[in-house]
Amino acid sequence: MQGARSEKCSHGLNDMTEARLSYLAFALLLLLLPLLLAGCKSTPPPKPLDQLTAEETRGHEVFQARCSQCHYDRETGDLHGPSLLSLYKKPYLPSGAPANDDRVSAVIENGRNMMPPTHGLEPGSADFSAVIAYLHTL
Repeated sequence: MQGARSEKCSHGLNDMTEARLSYLAFALLLLLLPLLLAGCKSTPPPKPLDQLTAEETRGHEVFQARCSQCHYDRETGDLHGPSLLSLYKKPYLPSGAPANDDRVSAVIENGRNMMPPTHGLEPGSADFSAVIAYLHTL
């Protein structure tokens, strides 16, 4: 009789432990779910080409002529340089610098790593400003 009683007690402890583990696993999932979903945040798509302003359209043309050999603009992946898709929609550039006009202009003007400076764009020119305007649409 004593053996049967200890089995029941032991079995009850296992049920209790199993219930606690299930509860803890569920609670952990609830705590981690917001973190997991935060990583799934997608960025908005680029502005459609047929909706670009005249300046943005000029920026697209200049980008295609001077930048597209090394950078994608409307798709992910690297060519010789990083994709510029969502460039201004992220807080930081691929280099870790802040994604703002001053920093992007400085990289275009001075170059960085393997990127040559200006690539024929004169800082302050209409084409330079148009490229910056276009990059904002990505």
